Amino acid sequence: MVPRWSVIGAPSSAGARTPGVERAPAAWRAAGLFSAFDDRGLHADDLGDVPGFRWRPDLSRPTAQNAAHVARVATDVAKAVAAAPGVPLVLGGDATVTLGLVAAIGGPALVHLGGGPDLGTPETRPHGSLAAMGLAHLFGMPGCDPTVTAIASLPAERVVAYGFDLPYGDPERDLVDRLPLTYVPGNEVRTGPAKAAARARFAAEAVAPSFVIHLDVSVLAFAQAPFADVPEPQGLTVRELIETLSVLVASPQFAGMAVTGVNPDHVPPEIGLAPLADALAAALT
Repeated sequence: MVPRWSVIGAPSSAGARTPGVERAPAAWRAAGLFSAFDDRGLHADDLGDVPGFRWRPDLSRPTAQNAAHVARVATDVAKAVAAAPGVPLVLGGDATVTLGLVAAIGGPALVHLGGGPDLGTPETRPHGSLAAMGLAHLFGMPGCDPTVTAIASLPAERVVAYGFDLPYGDPERDLVDRLPLTYVPGNEVRTGPAKAAARARFAAEAVAPSFVIHLDVSVLAFAQAPFADVPEPQGLTVRELIETLSVLVASPQFAGMAVTGVNPDHVPPEIGLAPLADALAAALT
């Protein structure tokens, strides 16, 4: 049975370092995402956007910039997801919109695909970009902003960190190794995407009755897929991402996904966003 998708836009760059990603939901639609869904027999209802926010410097909170706006957008996402009739597909915006998806599902596992683990805190990431601190706030790590940690929480045991490589000695690698989360590094995915995704899926299925996916497109190698707000020189290919998502969304415990981190300003006009829209539709078929 083909699921019906409920697409919710979250046009916010509140948690980003600069503006841009708040225009991603409109860019997805303009790139033909719904046509790509239709071409593959996928049923999708466009439920529109929650009220957005364009990043601006927050001099009152330099190490947790725009925290109140991050919390408001994520809360609005949670309400929209809770009312959605189909499987939620949240189109961010920056990575903090996933907090709303987690809050709405209620105690799921989380498969986190991104260019890094997002384990910074306002004490360790002085740039103040809360999008780089998403998992830290879900875990309620010391130094996190209480406005943001109040949105949703998860124990580390319910998280699968997927698709990025961190060298030994990197402070966030040390955290990944110490926390009781499941880590599926990028090198493992490149060796065999379906096998790596199966390990991630089984880990998520074993710890909660349902799981959601956080996809930040920074998980892709920027030179091959120049869509991300924060370019990463190393990453996955689009094909590896499609194979990964195909395995994950086939699970009967899959409960929704947030796609974040697309910056339309970084997309070359000769390429456009259509290849990524086609890839997402292919992965969800």
